[in-house]
Amino acid sequence: MENKQDDLILTSIENGVQKVFFNRPTKKNALTREMYTRVIEILNESANNKEVTVLVFTGIGDFYSSGNDFISYLTDESVDSSVETVRLQKFIDLLITYPKLLIAIANGPAIGIAATTLALFDIVYASETAYFMTPFCKLGLSPEGCSSYTFPRIMGPSKAGEMLFFGEKLTANKAARVGFVSKVYKAGAIDEVWTHIGKIANLSKESMASTKRLLSQWNKNLLMEVNNQELIELRKVYASPSFAENMVKFMSRKSKM
Repeated sequence: MENKQDDLILTSIENGVQKVFFNRPTKKNALTREMYTRVIEILNESANNKEVTVLVFTGIGDFYSSGNDFISYLTDESVDSSVETVRLQKFIDLLITYPKLLIAIANGPAIGIAATTLALFDIVYASETAYFMTPFCKLGLSPEGCSSYTFPRIMGPSKAGEMLFFGEKLTANKAARVGFVSKVYKAGAIDEVWTHIGKIANLSKESMASTKRLLSQWNKNLLMEVNNQELIELRKVYASPSFAENMVKFMSRKSKM
């Protein structure tokens, strides 16, 4: 399959490995509506593509992704928050139900939804330059990406509380120690990770599919309900007057950086 490219997402398939790159490095790979729409398409297509054994997400540049591009949302009067949460729900549900091996390479920092959804991947590799942050309360938001369930389950309630309440930064090495990521690789050694993933793709497709079904079936429905409940709360947040005020403050701080 030939490489598919648009302005914001790059994707290609080679030897059973489909690579998806967030391609907005000048904006720290912040996620736009168009990027969500494209990723939703890719997840649907990839799930049914017999050529694909492994799907890998990563970023171009120094960031994996800085999360949602709230600045573009707030400056665009055509944005409908109810539509945005429906799109977000589709994206997260597809990560939960994706039937093949799903891997993330956090080539740099992952913030907000870019961090929370990593817990839905089967395997996460992280550069030593990566860190993970969920500054929800600082922005007047509430947890999403199923993090209200996955974070306490993976790292324990206390560490999860530090991240979800206070927006504490989790370094790559600390993330590996608590089981949030599988391995940490040295900056500049990403080719070794791709080589390793290439070897994984040569394993038995039937065995990998069976293992994925067994590992995912126990929590699939629960995670989808968690996603639904989190987005109910998020819609309440979007509808509150304080949300706009917090976002204006956030945009003001960003403009001074």
